[in-house]
Amino acid sequence: MSKVARSRGRAGFIAGFLVVPLALYVTFVIWPYVQTFGYSFTNWTGASPTFDFVGLDNYRALVQDEVFLGAIWHNLLLLVFVPAVTILLALFFAFMLNAGGRSGAGGVQGVAGSKFYKIVYFFPQVLSLAILAVLFGAVYRSDEGGLLNGVLIKLGLVDAQAPVEWLNEPAFVLWCLLLVVVWHGVGFYLVLFSAAMQSVPKDIYEAALLDGASRAQTFFRVTLPLLWDSVQTSAVYLGIAAMDMFVLVSTMTSGQFGGGPDHHSEVMATVLMRNFLYFGKSGYACAMGVVMLALTMILSVVTLRATRRERIEF
Repeated sequence: MSKVARSRGRAGFIAGFLVVPLALYVTFVIWPYVQTFGYSFTNWTGASPTFDFVGLDNYRALVQDEVFLGAIWHNLLLLVFVPAVTILLALFFAFMLNAGGRSGAGGVQGVAGSKFYKIVYFFPQVLSLAILAVLFGAVYRSDEGGLLNGVLIKLGLVDAQAPVEWLNEPAFVLWCLLLVVVWHGVGFYLVLFSAAMQSVPKDIYEAALLDGASRAQTFFRVTLPLLWDSVQTSAVYLGIAAMDMFVLVSTMTSGQFGGGPDHHSEVMATVLMRNFLYFGKSGYACAMGVVMLALTMILSVVTLRATRRERIEF
């Protein structure tokens, strides 16, 4: 059999395996995106099978929708702080658990009890977002029975007669949600960075130690550059998570589908779902979905390009 015939046979064999998965992907992933894009140019209500083409009216309305524009601003704030805080904490803890111990005779190693700490830090990752909402709902309760208010009252920092309403205070609500996301995500990225650090030869850390490098110098000059690919990937995934936030906002904050108080915790996903399910403005909601998709894609590309650097071999 000639090389051309073998090549064609191999290509046909591979194509036979790809046809069904590709068809399923196009049907259940690509086609809904195409439908959403098409509905965004209509006044579809979601219930009626009939609708009219309205052109760019939905997109023009979005530009004048103060609630949606405020939701975009909140998503952008989360986009900055969620990846930055989560990655910095995860990197710090991973470094301490893998190379932070300096006093042992075995050279560079993690701090004492590092295996136990990994389990403790990873534990929040096994909890669903619904459980997290219930758990932190108890933490942020607006009376002395709430964990946070209870501690502050015991310390004399808050008056027992006027406890802080964390999830009903416009200045605090978004940052309270940020804390939940970070608490949930640090453990997973700690394990991810720990796995990456374990692939780095110990000789590199020992050489830095012999040269008199401090923990901070070892972290910024050795660990961070060698783990940059993992950090870059983590930033993209955390950015996508920050552009969503629907579950936590809708379950932890006041208002129809969350977003309270007075839209101060609103994100794009909650505005979209409210218009789609509550107001019956499905075509308008589809336009929001298209904007969300475009922003997420743009921010992912920008993040990958902004964090791109030459690969360091070891």
